[in-house]
Amino acid sequence: MKASVRQRGMTLAELLVALTLGLGVLLAGSTLLVGANASYAGHADAAAIDDSGRYALEVIGRAVRQGAFADWERLGAAGPASGAPAPLLGLDDRSLGKTSFGIDDALPDSVNGSDVLAVRYAGAGTGPDGDGSVLNCAGFPVHALEDGWSIFYVARNGDGQNELRCKYRGATSWGADAVVAGVDSFQVMYGIDTDTPRDGAANRYVNASALSALDAALPLSGANAAELEAERNTRTWWKRVTSVKVALLLHGERPSTVAAPAAYDLFGQDYSDEHGAGDPGVSLLDTELSSRDGPRPRRLFTAVYAAGATMP
Repeated sequence: MKASVRQRGMTLAELLVALTLGLGVLLAGSTLLVGANASYAGHADAAAIDDSGRYALEVIGRAVRQGAFADWERLGAAGPASGAPAPLLGLDDRSLGKTSFGIDDALPDSVNGSDVLAVRYAGAGTGPDGDGSVLNCAGFPVHALEDGWSIFYVARNGDGQNELRCKYRGATSWGADAVVAGVDSFQVMYGIDTDTPRDGAANRYVNASALSALDAALPLSGANAAELEAERNTRTWWKRVTSVKVALLLHGERPSTVAAPAAYDLFGQDYSDEHGAGDPGVSLLDTELSSRDGPRPRRLFTAVYAAGATMP
């Protein structure tokens, strides 16, 4: 007779212990996976913010430096006429429409007090596309018989997201394209040369409203509107701007658990304490920003560009 083999399975206690150990390992692995995925997403979001900030500053800086361009071959030794418009203009706490002329008909519904920076410059070369050496902020060439425009402002897109836009004059109409999204505020200050005679160095920084007030106080004389406009263009304080300081506050797409500062002072706390009440957007509370978009990672980008002021 064959010997019978007695087989036994796991007891209930052994099965429960094995299941508990297996679930513990699975839970630990899931926790590590979720943490690694969150860390990767956070790094990707931070990298996207850095890329957007650097790209925006590069586009703005290229436009500001281009404002000093003059086509000397076409103008001759005399250079630009003294009565020509200033290459730089700006507005505080405003937004713009896509199709309006330049910065005319500015809109009061700005995003967190964001400013408008407009750069006007000469084109180069003949033909509808010029010689390709002068481009507006959208990358389109500007020929010698027209003025190029690169205008930066903040507006909300169709999804309600804030974006920095580049406005430009096309062949038949005005248009605007997004430069970067996730913009909390865009602020601009202008370094002006107050010396007489001018030495090309900025003595103080002011906002666009202060520059407009200085222009409004200029005593002008002229026999007609054209002469008054020419004198205003000659003496405008906008032609004394030798540098432009910009500040751009951006936020990421994903929620953040990292502790944020109580306030973001775009030009430093000293400027916010002295001028924050009269210059909207230079100081933003994190609670106000988070109440609309939720807690997000935020980063402040600043830069100063030489503007090439028109010398006497």
